[in-house]
Amino acid sequence: MSTPCTATPEDDSIELEPPAPHPGDVPRTTTAPVPSGSTAVARWPLIVEARLWRLGMRTGMLIHRLAPPRPPSPSFRLRVPTTLSPRRGRIDLVFYTPQGYRRGSRERWPVIVNFHGGGFVLGGPEDDARWAAAVVSKARAVVVSVGYRRAPENPFPTAVEDGADAMLYLIDHAVELSLDPDRLGTSGFSAGGNMALTATLRLEDALLRRAGSSSQNYTASHRSAVKLIVAWYPPLDYTCPRADRIASCSRPDKTLPAFFTKLFDSSYLHPPRDIMLDSPYLSPGIASDTLLGLLPNELLLYLCRWDMLCAEGERFRNRMKALGKSVGGRTIEDVAHAWDRSPNPLHTDKVMEEVYDEACAEIRRVLKVPSVHDKVTTHAPRDVLDATKRRLLRNEACDSTSTLAVPHHGQDTA
Repeated sequence: MSTPCTATPEDDSIELEPPAPHPGDVPRTTTAPVPSGSTAVARWPLIVEARLWRLGMRTGMLIHRLAPPRPPSPSFRLRVPTTLSPRRGRIDLVFYTPQGYRRGSRERWPVIVNFHGGGFVLGGPEDDARWAAAVVSKARAVVVSVGYRRAPENPFPTAVEDGADAMLYLIDHAVELSLDPDRLGTSGFSAGGNMALTATLRLEDALLRRAGSSSQNYTASHRSAVKLIVAWYPPLDYTCPRADRIASCSRPDKTLPAFFTKLFDSSYLHPPRDIMLDSPYLSPGIASDTLLGLLPNELLLYLCRWDMLCAEGERFRNRMKALGKSVGGRTIEDVAHAWDRSPNPLHTDKVMEEVYDEACAEIRRVLKVPSVHDKVTTHAPRDVLDATKRRLLRNEACDSTSTLAVPHHGQDTA
Protein backbone atom coordinates (compact mmCIF):
# COMPACT_ATOMS: atom_id res chain seq x y z
CA MET A 1 0.00 0.00 0.00
CA SER A 2 1.32 3.47 -0.85
CA THR A 3 2.49 5.69 1.96
CA PRO A 4 1.11 9.24 2.24
CA CYS A 5 2.52 12.09 0.18
CA THR A 6 4.10 13.45 3.34
CA ALA A 7 6.14 10.28 3.81
CA THR A 8 9.48 10.86 5.48
CA PRO A 9 12.69 9.75 3.78
CA GLU A 10 13.59 6.14 4.24
CA ASP A 11 16.58 5.31 6.41
CA ASP A 12 19.83 3.99 4.96
CA SER A 13 18.85 0.34 5.42
CA ILE A 14 16.63 0.23 2.34
CA GLU A 15 17.48 -2.83 0.25
CA LEU A 16 16.51 -3.26 -3.38
CA GLU A 17 17.98 -6.72 -3.87
CA PRO A 18 19.31 -9.53 -1.66
CA PRO A 19 21.78 -8.16 0.91
CA ALA A 20 25.06 -6.98 -0.57
CA PRO A 21 28.41 -7.67 1.09
CA HIS A 22 28.24 -4.19 2.64
CA PRO A 23 24.83 -3.58 4.26
CA GLY A 24 25.25 0.18 4.04
CA ASP A 25 25.91 0.23 0.32
CA VAL A 26 24.09 2.55 -2.02
CA PRO A 27 20.94 0.60 -2.98
CA ARG A 28 21.16 -1.11 -6.34
CA THR A 29 18.29 -1.48 -8.72
CA THR A 30 16.57 -4.76 -9.35
CA THR A 31 15.02 -5.58 -12.66
CA ALA A 32 11.96 -7.78 -12.75
CA PRO A 33 12.57 -11.03 -14.61
CA VAL A 34 12.01 -10.93 -18.34
CA PRO A 35 8.31 -11.82 -18.58
CA SER A 36 7.31 -15.36 -19.37
CA GLY A 37 5.34 -16.09 -22.52
CA SER A 38 1.96 -15.92 -20.80
CA THR A 39 2.82 -12.63 -19.05
CA ALA A 40 4.13 -11.08 -22.26
CA VAL A 41 0.96 -12.09 -24.10
CA ALA A 42 -1.17 -10.57 -21.33
CA ARG A 43 0.67 -7.24 -21.76
CA TRP A 44 0.34 -7.09 -25.53
CA PRO A 45 -2.74 -4.81 -25.43
CA LEU A 46 -0.73 -2.36 -23.32
CA ILE A 47 2.22 -2.61 -25.70
CA VAL A 48 -0.02 -1.95 -28.71
CA GLU A 49 -1.60 1.05 -26.96
CA ALA A 50 1.83 2.46 -26.11
CA ARG A 51 3.06 2.08 -29.69
CA LEU A 52 -0.01 3.84 -31.09
CA TRP A 53 0.49 6.75 -28.71
CA ARG A 54 4.18 6.88 -29.66
CA LEU A 55 3.16 7.33 -33.27
CA GLY A 56 0.80 10.13 -32.30
CA MET A 57 3.41 11.85 -30.16
CA ARG A 58 5.97 11.59 -32.94
CA THR A 59 3.53 13.41 -35.23
CA GLY A 60 2.99 16.12 -32.61
CA MET A 61 6.73 16.63 -32.16
CA LEU A 62 7.17 16.96 -35.93
CA ILE A 63 4.66 19.83 -35.85
CA HIS A 64 6.44 21.31 -32.81
CA ARG A 65 9.72 21.38 -34.75
CA LEU A 66 8.12 23.51 -37.48
CA ALA A 67 7.92 26.54 -35.17
CA PRO A 68 10.65 29.11 -35.86
CA PRO A 69 13.52 28.93 -35.34
CA ARG A 70 13.77 25.35 -36.52
CA PRO A 71 15.80 23.15 -34.14
CA PRO A 72 18.95 21.49 -35.46
CA SER A 73 19.35 17.92 -36.61
CA PRO A 74 21.68 15.68 -34.57
CA SER A 75 25.41 15.92 -35.33
CA PHE A 76 25.90 12.14 -35.08
CA ARG A 77 24.60 9.07 -33.27
CA LEU A 78 26.04 6.08 -31.48
CA ARG A 79 24.46 2.81 -30.43
CA VAL A 80 26.16 1.31 -27.39
CA PRO A 81 25.63 -1.94 -25.47
CA THR A 82 24.09 -2.07 -22.02
CA THR A 83 26.09 -3.36 -19.06
CA LEU A 84 24.08 -2.64 -15.91
CA SER A 85 20.66 -4.08 -16.72
CA PRO A 86 20.00 -7.83 -16.80
CA ARG A 87 17.81 -7.03 -19.83
CA ARG A 88 20.62 -6.90 -22.35
CA GLY A 89 20.23 -4.54 -25.26
CA ARG A 90 21.54 -1.34 -26.80
CA ILE A 91 21.10 2.35 -26.08
CA ASP A 92 20.95 5.11 -28.69
CA LEU A 93 23.04 8.22 -27.98
CA VAL A 94 22.14 11.27 -30.05
CA PHE A 95 24.82 13.99 -30.14
CA TYR A 96 24.33 17.72 -30.67
CA THR A 97 27.67 19.54 -30.85
CA PRO A 98 28.79 23.19 -30.78
CA GLN A 99 30.54 24.91 -33.64
CA GLY A 100 34.21 23.99 -33.52
CA TYR A 101 33.70 20.54 -32.04
CA ARG A 102 35.72 17.83 -33.80
CA ARG A 103 35.37 14.26 -32.66
CA GLY A 104 38.71 12.75 -31.73
CA SER A 105 40.46 16.13 -31.46
CA ARG A 106 42.52 17.22 -28.47
CA GLU A 107 39.84 19.65 -27.35
CA ARG A 108 37.74 18.50 -24.40
CA TRP A 109 34.18 19.77 -24.24
CA PRO A 110 31.69 19.96 -21.35
CA VAL A 111 28.73 17.64 -21.81
CA ILE A 112 25.08 17.63 -20.77
CA VAL A 113 23.45 14.19 -20.84
CA ASN A 114 19.74 14.68 -21.52
CA PHE A 115 16.78 12.36 -20.90
CA HIS A 116 13.52 12.87 -22.80
CA GLY A 117 10.06 12.77 -21.25
CA GLY A 118 6.98 10.70 -22.00
CA GLY A 119 6.17 8.87 -18.78
CA PHE A 120 8.97 6.33 -19.45
CA VAL A 121 6.69 5.06 -22.26
CA LEU A 122 6.54 7.67 -25.03
CA GLY A 123 8.95 10.08 -26.67
CA GLY A 124 12.41 9.82 -28.15
CA PRO A 125 15.88 11.36 -27.89
CA GLU A 126 15.22 14.03 -30.54
CA ASP A 127 12.18 15.47 -28.72
CA ASP A 128 14.36 17.94 -26.82
CA ALA A 129 16.11 19.36 -29.89
CA ARG A 130 15.16 22.93 -28.94
CA TRP A 131 16.71 22.53 -25.51
CA ALA A 132 19.77 20.93 -27.12
CA ALA A 133 20.06 23.86 -29.53
CA ALA A 134 19.98 26.33 -26.62
CA VAL A 135 22.66 24.43 -24.67
CA VAL A 136 24.90 23.98 -27.71
CA SER A 137 24.73 27.62 -28.80
CA LYS A 138 24.50 29.45 -25.48
CA ALA A 139 26.32 27.16 -23.04
CA ARG A 140 28.77 25.80 -25.65
CA ALA A 141 28.44 22.28 -24.34
CA VAL A 142 27.91 19.00 -26.15
CA VAL A 143 24.44 17.55 -25.58
CA VAL A 144 24.00 13.79 -25.62
CA SER A 145 20.32 12.81 -25.65
CA VAL A 146 19.74 9.25 -24.48
CA GLY A 147 17.39 6.86 -26.25
CA TYR A 148 16.78 4.68 -23.21
CA ARG A 149 14.58 1.62 -23.51
CA ARG A 150 10.95 2.35 -22.69
CA ALA A 151 8.10 0.61 -20.93
CA PRO A 152 5.95 -1.45 -21.19
CA GLU A 153 8.48 -3.54 -23.12
CA ASN A 154 11.15 -2.65 -20.54
CA PRO A 155 9.63 -1.67 -17.18
CA PHE A 156 11.32 -0.12 -14.12
CA PRO A 157 14.22 0.15 -13.52
CA THR A 158 15.53 -0.45 -17.05
CA ALA A 159 15.38 3.23 -18.04
CA VAL A 160 17.38 4.28 -14.97
CA GLU A 161 20.00 1.60 -15.62
CA ASP A 162 20.24 2.66 -19.26
CA GLY A 163 20.70 6.28 -18.22
CA ALA A 164 23.57 5.38 -15.90
CA ASP A 165 25.03 3.10 -18.58
CA ALA A 166 25.02 5.97 -21.07
CA MET A 167 26.99 8.17 -18.68
CA LEU A 168 29.44 5.37 -17.89
CA TYR A 169 30.06 4.97 -21.62
CA LEU A 170 30.70 8.68 -22.09
CA ILE A 171 33.08 8.78 -19.13
CA ASP A 172 34.97 5.71 -20.33
CA HIS A 173 35.20 6.99 -23.92
CA ALA A 174 35.75 10.67 -23.17
CA VAL A 175 39.04 10.85 -25.10
CA GLU A 176 37.60 9.32 -28.29
CA LEU A 177 34.59 11.63 -28.06
CA SER A 178 36.55 14.77 -27.09
CA LEU A 179 34.54 15.19 -23.88
CA ASP A 180 35.64 16.46 -20.48
CA PRO A 181 34.31 13.98 -17.87
CA ASP A 182 35.06 16.52 -15.13
CA ARG A 183 32.44 18.85 -16.64
CA LEU A 184 29.48 16.52 -16.82
CA GLY A 185 25.87 17.52 -16.20
CA THR A 186 22.45 15.96 -16.67
CA SER A 187 19.11 17.36 -17.73
CA GLY A 188 15.68 15.96 -18.39
CA PHE A 189 12.01 16.76 -18.86
CA SER A 190 9.15 15.16 -16.92
CA ALA A 191 10.06 11.46 -16.64
CA GLY A 192 13.45 12.51 -18.01
CA GLY A 193 13.74 14.99 -15.14
CA ASN A 194 13.25 12.08 -12.77
CA MET A 195 16.03 10.25 -14.65
CA ALA A 196 18.38 13.23 -14.44
CA LEU A 197 18.30 12.55 -10.68
CA THR A 198 17.85 8.78 -10.47
CA ALA A 199 20.30 7.86 -13.23
CA THR A 200 22.84 10.08 -11.45
CA LEU A 201 22.30 8.10 -8.24
CA ARG A 202 22.68 4.84 -10.18
CA LEU A 203 25.84 6.16 -11.81
CA GLU A 204 27.33 7.02 -8.41
CA ASP A 205 26.46 3.51 -7.22
CA ALA A 206 28.26 1.99 -10.20
CA LEU A 207 31.31 4.19 -9.76
CA LEU A 208 31.51 3.52 -6.02
CA ARG A 209 31.36 -0.22 -6.63
CA ARG A 210 33.89 0.06 -9.45
CA ALA A 211 36.23 1.68 -6.93
CA GLY A 212 35.50 -0.99 -4.33
CA SER A 213 33.73 1.47 -2.06
CA SER A 214 30.26 1.85 -0.57
CA SER A 215 28.02 4.39 1.11
CA GLN A 216 29.40 3.20 4.45
CA ASN A 217 32.54 5.24 3.88
CA TYR A 218 30.83 7.98 1.88
CA THR A 219 31.66 11.39 3.34
CA ALA A 220 30.55 14.94 2.70
CA SER A 221 33.80 15.48 0.78
CA HIS A 222 32.66 13.02 -1.91
CA ARG A 223 32.84 14.59 -5.38
CA SER A 224 29.91 13.64 -7.54
CA ALA A 225 30.81 12.64 -11.10
CA VAL A 226 27.89 14.81 -12.22
CA LYS A 227 28.44 18.49 -11.47
CA LEU A 228 24.98 19.86 -12.28
CA ILE A 229 21.43 18.55 -12.64
CA VAL A 230 18.78 20.48 -14.58
CA ALA A 231 15.39 18.87 -13.91
CA TRP A 232 12.26 20.14 -15.65
CA TYR A 233 8.91 19.36 -13.96
CA PRO A 234 9.96 15.87 -12.73
CA PRO A 235 7.88 13.28 -10.84
CA LEU A 236 9.70 12.79 -7.54
CA ASP A 237 7.45 10.79 -5.22
CA TYR A 238 5.58 7.73 -6.50
CA THR A 239 4.33 6.93 -3.00
CA CYS A 240 1.89 9.80 -3.53
CA PRO A 241 -1.27 8.50 -5.26
CA ARG A 242 -2.39 10.25 -8.44
CA ALA A 243 -5.59 11.41 -6.74
CA ASP A 244 -3.60 13.16 -4.01
CA ARG A 245 -1.30 14.73 -6.57
CA ILE A 246 -4.27 16.14 -8.47
CA ALA A 247 -5.84 17.39 -5.23
CA SER A 248 -2.66 19.36 -4.46
CA CYS A 249 -2.79 21.10 -7.86
CA SER A 250 -4.08 24.67 -8.14
CA ARG A 251 -5.65 23.89 -11.54
CA PRO A 252 -6.78 20.24 -11.61
CA ASP A 253 -8.39 20.86 -15.00
CA LYS A 254 -4.89 21.43 -16.45
CA THR A 255 -3.39 18.12 -15.32
CA LEU A 256 -2.56 15.20 -17.60
CA PRO A 257 -5.59 13.10 -18.63
CA ALA A 258 -6.19 9.96 -16.58
CA PHE A 259 -5.77 7.68 -19.60
CA PHE A 260 -2.17 8.91 -19.96
CA THR A 261 -1.23 8.54 -16.30
CA LYS A 262 -2.81 5.06 -16.20
CA LEU A 263 -0.84 4.05 -19.30
CA PHE A 264 2.41 5.37 -17.79
CA ASP A 265 1.96 3.72 -14.39
CA SER A 266 0.71 0.39 -15.75
CA SER A 267 3.59 0.25 -18.20
CA TYR A 268 6.51 1.34 -16.02
CA LEU A 269 5.52 0.05 -12.56
CA HIS A 270 5.42 -3.63 -13.45
CA PRO A 271 4.86 -6.09 -11.92
CA PRO A 272 2.98 -3.83 -9.48
CA ARG A 273 3.24 -6.19 -6.50
CA ASP A 274 7.04 -6.20 -6.76
CA ILE A 275 7.67 -2.49 -7.22
CA MET A 276 8.98 -0.61 -4.18
CA LEU A 277 7.41 2.81 -4.67
CA ASP A 278 9.83 4.35 -2.18
CA SER A 279 12.87 3.17 -4.15
CA PRO A 280 15.35 6.05 -4.53
CA TYR A 281 15.61 5.09 -8.21
CA LEU A 282 11.88 5.78 -8.58
CA SER A 283 11.09 8.37 -5.88
CA PRO A 284 14.24 10.43 -5.30
CA GLY A 285 12.17 13.01 -3.46
CA ILE A 286 11.96 10.72 -0.43
CA ALA A 287 15.38 9.09 -0.68
CA SER A 288 17.57 9.13 2.42
CA ASP A 289 19.77 12.11 3.22
CA THR A 290 22.82 9.90 2.69
CA LEU A 291 21.83 9.01 -0.86
CA LEU A 292 20.84 12.55 -1.76
CA GLY A 293 24.28 13.59 -0.54
CA LEU A 294 25.66 11.75 -3.57
CA LEU A 295 23.96 14.25 -5.87
CA PRO A 296 25.94 17.28 -7.04
CA ASN A 297 25.90 20.48 -5.02
CA GLU A 298 24.34 22.42 -7.90
CA LEU A 299 20.79 21.75 -9.08
CA LEU A 300 18.27 23.62 -11.21
CA LEU A 301 14.64 22.70 -10.69
CA TYR A 302 11.96 24.13 -12.97
CA LEU A 303 8.35 23.45 -12.00
CA CYS A 304 4.96 24.30 -13.49
CA ARG A 305 2.37 25.98 -11.26
CA TRP A 306 -0.58 24.12 -12.83
CA ASP A 307 1.14 20.73 -12.63
CA MET A 308 0.07 17.89 -10.32
CA LEU A 309 3.82 17.38 -9.69
CA CYS A 310 4.42 20.95 -8.49
CA ALA A 311 3.87 20.31 -4.77
CA GLU A 312 6.29 17.40 -4.55
CA GLY A 313 8.80 19.42 -6.56
CA GLU A 314 8.62 22.30 -4.10
CA ARG A 315 9.03 19.88 -1.17
CA PHE A 316 12.11 18.47 -2.86
CA ARG A 317 13.52 21.95 -3.51
CA ASN A 318 13.17 22.85 0.17
CA ARG A 319 14.67 19.57 1.29
CA MET A 320 17.71 19.88 -0.95
CA LYS A 321 18.31 23.41 0.30
CA ALA A 322 18.12 22.10 3.87
CA LEU A 323 20.81 19.56 2.94
CA GLY A 324 23.08 22.41 1.88
CA LYS A 325 22.62 22.09 -1.88
CA SER A 326 22.42 25.11 -4.14
CA VAL A 327 19.04 24.87 -5.88
CA GLY A 328 18.25 27.32 -8.65
CA GLY A 329 15.46 27.41 -11.17
CA ARG A 330 11.91 28.45 -10.32
CA THR A 331 8.23 27.65 -10.44
CA ILE A 332 6.85 29.02 -13.70
CA GLU A 333 3.48 30.66 -13.18
CA ASP A 334 0.33 30.01 -15.23
CA VAL A 335 1.66 27.04 -17.19
CA ALA A 336 0.76 23.36 -17.19
CA HIS A 337 2.98 20.29 -17.29
CA ALA A 338 5.19 20.16 -20.40
CA TRP A 339 3.94 23.56 -21.56
CA ASP A 340 7.11 23.94 -23.66
CA ARG A 341 6.16 20.87 -25.71
CA SER A 342 2.85 22.20 -27.03
CA PRO A 343 3.05 22.01 -30.84
CA ASN A 344 2.62 25.44 -32.40
CA PRO A 345 4.29 26.00 -35.77
CA LEU A 346 3.30 29.67 -35.88
CA HIS A 347 5.42 31.14 -33.10
CA THR A 348 7.95 30.37 -30.41
CA ASP A 349 7.25 30.48 -26.70
CA LYS A 350 8.90 33.53 -25.13
CA VAL A 351 8.71 32.06 -21.64
CA MET A 352 10.46 28.93 -22.90
CA GLU A 353 13.23 31.03 -24.45
CA GLU A 354 13.63 33.01 -21.23
CA VAL A 355 13.98 30.02 -18.92
CA TYR A 356 16.17 28.08 -21.37
CA ASP A 357 18.53 31.08 -21.53
CA GLU A 358 18.52 31.29 -17.75
CA ALA A 359 19.38 27.60 -17.40
CA CYS A 360 22.13 27.85 -20.03
CA ALA A 361 23.76 30.71 -18.15
CA GLU A 362 23.89 28.49 -15.07
CA ILE A 363 25.36 25.62 -17.09
CA ARG A 364 28.14 27.93 -18.27
CA ARG A 365 28.84 29.04 -14.72
CA VAL A 366 28.85 25.61 -13.06
CA LEU A 367 30.73 23.80 -15.82
CA LYS A 368 33.18 26.71 -16.16
CA VAL A 369 32.59 27.19 -19.87
CA PRO A 370 34.88 29.94 -21.21
CA SER A 371 33.83 32.48 -23.77
CA VAL A 372 34.47 31.75 -27.43
CA HIS A 373 37.45 34.13 -27.27
CA ASP A 374 39.16 32.06 -24.58
CA LYS A 375 40.92 28.74 -24.89
CA VAL A 376 38.00 26.38 -24.88
CA THR A 377 39.25 23.07 -23.60
CA THR A 378 41.64 20.81 -21.77
CA HIS A 379 44.05 18.71 -23.81
CA ALA A 380 44.30 14.97 -23.65
CA PRO A 381 47.72 13.24 -23.74
CA ARG A 382 49.14 13.36 -27.28
CA ASP A 383 50.05 9.67 -27.41
CA VAL A 384 46.54 8.63 -26.41
CA LEU A 385 44.98 10.97 -28.92
CA ASP A 386 47.29 9.90 -31.74
CA ALA A 387 46.31 6.27 -31.18
CA THR A 388 42.66 7.27 -31.02
CA LYS A 389 42.90 9.24 -34.27
CA ARG A 390 44.60 6.37 -36.06
CA ARG A 391 41.89 3.98 -34.90
CA LEU A 392 39.10 6.35 -35.94
CA LEU A 393 40.68 6.93 -39.34
CA ARG A 394 41.06 3.18 -39.91
CA ASN A 395 37.39 2.66 -39.03
CA GLU A 396 36.31 5.47 -41.33
CA ALA A 397 38.37 4.16 -44.22
CA CYS A 398 36.91 0.67 -43.84
CA ASP A 399 33.32 1.87 -43.75
CA SER A 400 31.89 2.53 -47.20
CA THR A 401 28.74 4.09 -45.67
CA SER A 402 30.73 6.73 -43.74
CA THR A 403 29.59 5.16 -40.49
CA LEU A 404 32.29 5.60 -37.88
CA ALA A 405 32.80 2.66 -35.53
CA VAL A 406 33.52 3.27 -31.89
CA PRO A 407 35.95 1.21 -29.79
CA HIS A 408 34.63 -1.35 -27.34
CA HIS A 409 31.61 -2.27 -29.38
CA GLY A 410 29.99 1.18 -29.67
CA GLN A 411 28.11 1.33 -32.97
CA ASP A 412 27.66 4.63 -34.77
CA THR A 413 24.22 4.77 -36.38
CA ALA A 414 24.51 7.93 -38.40
